Amino acid sequence: MDAQEIEAGRERWQRRYDAAHKRDADFTTLSGSPVDPVYGPPPGVDVPGFERIGWPGEYPYTRGLYPTGYRGRAWTIRQFSGFGNAQQTNARYKMLLGAGGGGLSVAFDMPTLMGRDSDDPQSLGEVGHCGVAIDSAADMDVLFDGIPLADITTSMTISGPAVPIFCMYLVAAERQGADLSKLDGTLQTDIFKEYIAQKEWLFAPEPHLRLIGDLMEYCAQEIPRYKPLSVSGYHIREAGSTAAQELAFTLADGFGYVELGQSRGLDVNVFAPGLSFFFDAHVDFFEEIAKFRAARRIWARWLRDVYGATSEKALWMKFHTQTAGVSLTAPQPVNNVVRTAVEALAAVLGGTNSLHTNALDETLALPTDSAAEIALRTQQVLMEETGVVNVADPLGGSWYVEALTDRIEAEAERIFARIRDMGSDDTITSGILRGIEDGWFMSEIADSAFAYQRALEKGDKKIVGVNCHTATVARDLEILRISHEVEIEQRRVLAERRTGRDADAVKAALNRMVEVARTEENMIPVMLDAARAEATLGEICDALRAEWGVYREPARF
Repeated sequence: MDAQEIEAGRERWQRRYDAAHKRDADFTTLSGSPVDPVYGPPPGVDVPGFERIGWPGEYPYTRGLYPTGYRGRAWTIRQFSGFGNAQQTNARYKMLLGAGGGGLSVAFDMPTLMGRDSDDPQSLGEVGHCGVAIDSAADMDVLFDGIPLADITTSMTISGPAVPIFCMYLVAAERQGADLSKLDGTLQTDIFKEYIAQKEWLFAPEPHLRLIGDLMEYCAQEIPRYKPLSVSGYHIREAGSTAAQELAFTLADGFGYVELGQSRGLDVNVFAPGLSFFFDAHVDFFEEIAKFRAARRIWARWLRDVYGATSEKALWMKFHTQTAGVSLTAPQPVNNVVRTAVEALAAVLGGTNSLHTNALDETLALPTDSAAEIALRTQQVLMEETGVVNVADPLGGSWYVEALTDRIEAEAERIFARIRDMGSDDTITSGILRGIEDGWFMSEIADSAFAYQRALEKGDKKIVGVNCHTATVARDLEILRISHEVEIEQRRVLAERRTGRDADAVKAALNRMVEVARTEENMIPVMLDAARAEATLGEICDALRAEWGVYREPARF
């Protein structure tokens, strides 16, 4: 791009920056020196390829979605939390919000993630251990007691039973008197990544996609501010993928959901802004920054050139980031504070819209109150003390960062082509389904994980406290332990609720839900009715399992 075009872009950016809202904050260095909101090439200099870098708030959004960067709005501090029963988690939420958290992110226990009630035989010993136990809308009432859902954004990390859990959340909001059309937040819902990496599904892909399509339609019509689908690369990376694989598999899944929306007759300009993403921030600082920058650029280009989006917001990739759980170590766990800080800084310099920072003890157990507070304070130190909010994309134009961004983008495009080739038609969806069926995604991730493990064992890659610098004077940590009494109490309360509800109303609601499942009618209204009747999560999911069957992954050797 020649110097004249670059200067025209700078002037265009300046006009948008001047017109935009800025936070009332001190945008100077620690020494009091003023800094510009963005930096670019010196005037009069030609920069070949600068159109791929550009200016913040302009296509292809390599440098961020907004001309103001974090001067307009800092990222949302959204700490992922859930443990024990709804009452215990409610207390943790109030602690986090009182300490300066900006939004809620709900972690569910394994029975809930698998669509089973706390008294299901397969739930034994798992209730409340990796998240909060939710059996019915009544648990949602307790979970958000004293937390007005109309006034706070709420993210829920759940995929297989995401739709019935979302219906229970809506019922809890109704009971608070909230205007459902004004609710804001994000539901994960991404079932593709379950087959690819996390392995928490209920049915075969097609019924899950039907439910996701129904939810997309319902939210577009009834709850337009709520994002019904967060496409998750986090679990793909945690399973052992490379940064480029995480990016490519995640964006391919996102393209699949765009195709799903379009197959339902939805306008991409209307539903695409309701898609969001969830990425891992790993410990390779510059590679992670490049990954985030490449992600925005790829998404904008594909939405415009492949799927025909024309509105600016449809081209925007909004994403949440969580620091890498897989990078945390049990030996010398205090080192995890450093790892998390580096990963969080990479997410911020990459332009994340919201962020969760892991606690130092999460490799051992769910975080204690003190560990959760340190994780929260890590974000607050970055936001308030380091000056990273002062300048949009401060590493833009770095030869190293731009080269990494281009490399990751090129590798992702190679993977997209491979996925398309696997399909029976020219859609990404067809290739994803074939890749799941053939075990291709799993094989690719396994190969990457194996290569990294070999590098660790040979000493080519280092982890402090694990394969180098292992001597320590640190003492063992006190960790959070979930008492078996939580499970006993949860089962007791569930039994009481079953006895106290209208059993005929529950049965009628479940029967009606199955009837609708046999048609093309949207299932959200009838599932809402089941949640209002206090049908349990297990009852709703079991009724659909009986209708649609249970999916079992083909064996691969």
